[in-house]
Amino acid sequence: MNKIITLTVNPVIDKTTTVDGMEPNRKLRCSAPTYFPGGGGINVSRALQNLGGRSTAIYLAGGASGVHMQRLMEVRGIEQKVVSQEGRTRENLSVSDTKHKLQYRFGVPGAFVKEREWKESLRLLETQLNDGDYIVASGKLPPGVPTTYFAQVAAIANKKNALLILDTKGDELKEAVKAPIFLLKPNLGEFSSLLDKSYIDFSELENLAIRFMATHSCHIMVVSMGAKGALMVFMDQCIFIPAPMVLQKNKIGAGDSMVAGMTLGLEEGRSFLEMAQYGVACGTAATMTSDGELCKKADVDALYSWVKKHTKLGKKTKEKS
Repeated sequence: MNKIITLTVNPVIDKTTTVDGMEPNRKLRCSAPTYFPGGGGINVSRALQNLGGRSTAIYLAGGASGVHMQRLMEVRGIEQKVVSQEGRTRENLSVSDTKHKLQYRFGVPGAFVKEREWKESLRLLETQLNDGDYIVASGKLPPGVPTTYFAQVAAIANKKNALLILDTKGDELKEAVKAPIFLLKPNLGEFSSLLDKSYIDFSELENLAIRFMATHSCHIMVVSMGAKGALMVFMDQCIFIPAPMVLQKNKIGAGDSMVAGMTLGLEEGRSFLEMAQYGVACGTAATMTSDGELCKKADVDALYSWVKKHTKLGKKTKEKS
């Protein structure tokens, strides 16, 4: 059976807490914090487990917080392959204001990664990947890792005949799309940046997406649009997948949950349309949780039925002149 491997070079421990009203210049009494292992690929592994799937998480970790990260993963029973680094694993803070129903998220940069450390992660990945496996590379790169890193991951996936699912941003995304990618999952802002645009109007999205696919070695692209849903794009066709309206309590990990759903859909042999629909259901389900545990299967199953019912299949798209 084909494996799912997730890759995270900029992991984080997410610390969440609540406070009864945010006010400046005074001590705020917070609830006891909860800790979650996080970062793109690690979140995907966690969401996969929630959905009944299995994966192997490859990530870098260092310092006392890196040891804490490994323990948090062990408690969840997620298989892990850790590359040691000298720098300390970062910690982010999320504070929910229960009085005003607002959430504040504080992110810090990752520690500098030395050349031998990021190169070791690539060597480890190559030893773990086999023919037909899925490799999910997700998250932003930390300092010290070259922008060509994900392009190198793509080369390894191609060499091993594995399927690369990529979710990143910035210069590393621009470098990565020069290489063959099986499934690319940018959000609308990331796709705009990829095209050097500050904004993409919904009316021009399909045409721009088709143009992109015609000039890049990407088999499928799914552009996530938050509460609006997603656009699945092939060489000559776009399909809009709506998202159900839900009470959003937390947006942390919604994109990672979507990637997890799509990856599991592929592993289970769903059609590409069903894969993307399941991903939208997972991303939406993640916003319904307030405890940081990403998507929950019971929510996903209910939302998936809605998404399938309300997706309208369009005709193949020809680029407008």
